[in-house]
Amino acid sequence: MATVAEGIGVATNNVAEYRAAIAGLRAAAEHGAERVLLRSDSRLLIEQLAGRFKVKARNLIPLHLDARAAMRAFKEVRLEHVPRERNVEADALANQGVDEWLAGGGADGTDPPEDSLF
Repeated sequence: MATVAEGIGVATNNVAEYRAAIAGLRAAAEHGAERVLLRSDSRLLIEQLAGRFKVKARNLIPLHLDARAAMRAFKEVRLEHVPRERNVEADALANQGVDEWLAGGGADGTDPPEDSLF
């Protein structure tokens, strides 16, 4: 099992959820996984990736396309919505990423360089 925790700068929760999913999928592919379980406390993310909800927000469309492309690297991808109160480990990693971003100078309101997002 691998974990990913990194700051992404100022972003909406939905953008952060997509970026986390993409980073996790890429990490799983780099580790040679063939099957993945993508768990998220964002029902919107899970339903959009499953194709049950449309992606209406223009800023999410490229992230959705990136996530769907990353999913194609696997033989099987299962998607699971997990209520936030049952997703303590992911919440801790998100907080760690924010803390590291702030410690690295992100507190001045600037985003990290684009190539450091994933």
